[in-house]
Amino acid sequence: MKMHNPPHPGEVLKELCLAPLGLSVTEVADGLGVSTEDLVGVLECRQAVSAEIAIRLAKAFGGSAETWLRHQMEYDLWHLNEGLERPVFSSFRFGTLAGHSENYFIMINYDR
Repeated sequence: MKMHNPPHPGEVLKELCLAPLGLSVTEVADGLGVSTEDLVGVLECRQAVSAEIAIRLAKAFGGSAETWLRHQMEYDLWHLNEGLERPVFSSFRFGTLAGHSENYFIMINYDR
């Protein structure tokens, strides 16, 4: 099920992990083995959760690395999708793709 405006994983981390446990950013960064700067970037939603950080978060706070990455993917996809305009097929050009004998190519122009 699609979520409406899903939270950034940094928000999840802040609200469900740091705040309830009373942990400081420095304590968590040291415990995870990441720089305070990188952790602050995630917590302030300026930096994406990488695969490495996802593994570290899963080991420290539970869940799985896939869950942390899924939070990031859902956040990214929702925000990218909100910014894209609906494509309009305004012109078609047919030709042969390299290495293929079939003729096909669709040019998509965005209606602005």
